[in-house]
Amino acid sequence: MSTSTLDDLGKLVLRLTIGILLLFHGIAKLRYGISGIESMVVARGLPAFFSWAVYIGEVVAPLMLIFGLYTRVAGIIVAINMLFAIALAHTGHLGQFGNTGGWRLELQGMYLFGGLAIAMLGAGRYAIGNRFN
Repeated sequence: MSTSTLDDLGKLVLRLTIGILLLFHGIAKLRYGISGIESMVVARGLPAFFSWAVYIGEVVAPLMLIFGLYTRVAGIIVAINMLFAIALAHTGHLGQFGNTGGWRLELQGMYLFGGLAIAMLGAGRYAIGNRFN
């Protein structure tokens, strides 16, 4: 396999991993609602409708990643979504580590930096979005 093919396969694996795993969180929000997020948003003095943006960050953007449509934009949306998640729900965990040595924000960090990596790398050759170029 050529280096180019391996690079494109690596981008596909990264997009699918971040997209599918984050989509599970979005599906849970579709099933059970976002009232908890809404209360965190309101507690910070922001309008309640801001909480609806979680559907963009955890449903729409992951689907864009999975299919390879506007992938760089989707990566940025994922990263911004994670910054808000950290700011709203996880600021107290920033410097904490668990009993097994792992950072308490490993998952959020993976999504944040995975989204940034996708924004920098793009979709690669194996993306539906490439058919429209």
